[in-house]
Amino acid sequence: MDLAREHGISTQAVRNYERDGLIPTARRTSSGYRAYTDLHLAALRAYLALVPAHGYAVSAEIMRAATRGDLDAALRAVDHGHALLLRDRETLDAVEAAVGVLTEASARARPDRSMTVGALAHRLGVTPATLRKWERAGILTPTRDGATRHRLYLPDDVRDAELAHLLRRGGYPLEHIATVLRQVRAADGPGPLAASLDGWRRRLAARGRAMLVAAGRLADYLDAAGP
Repeated sequence: MDLAREHGISTQAVRNYERDGLIPTARRTSSGYRAYTDLHLAALRAYLALVPAHGYAVSAEIMRAATRGDLDAALRAVDHGHALLLRDRETLDAVEAAVGVLTEASARARPDRSMTVGALAHRLGVTPATLRKWERAGILTPTRDGATRHRLYLPDDVRDAELAHLLRRGGYPLEHIATVLRQVRAADGPGPLAASLDGWRRRLAARGRAMLVAAGRLADYLDAAGP
């Protein structure tokens, strides 16, 4: 099948895409064979270009909407993907700035012993209730004093709290900050994380370029499908 060969996929994959509404339903010949046209080729090209830009689930959502003629739903899903990419870029910018601040300040400002919730709240200029809210969101993971069960924030916890405070002041939601803090902890601190930011930015650039290609392929399909 020419449609499958062009993209190095199986004929069964093409049938599955048709079954799942990712490409239009093919006309059947009198002998029962599917007759694929340039319209199906345009749809397949669009879907396969959308995947590296938006992922499988969103790409399927876009193509199902496009094949049933719901342009608003298709474009809304595309818009949402671009909004997520912009948010990720802004987060990366904020992390780069925050990591720089924390790296410069760590030698002189980082405490050499644990802090209580009240002491850390005073250090940041927030309330203890705010720190407890951050803990519930997965941003902070303080230990507990064995005798009193009071929260204790180790030096790494203080670092995480300072980074969270900077991102929060930048307007980022708690769940997004929690994701950033997991990256900081996985990288074992702001120093190693800073070294990985170039790779993060390259991945975002690749996603952005993929979105440009996907937009062109989707436009081609929409033009072929007509009003």
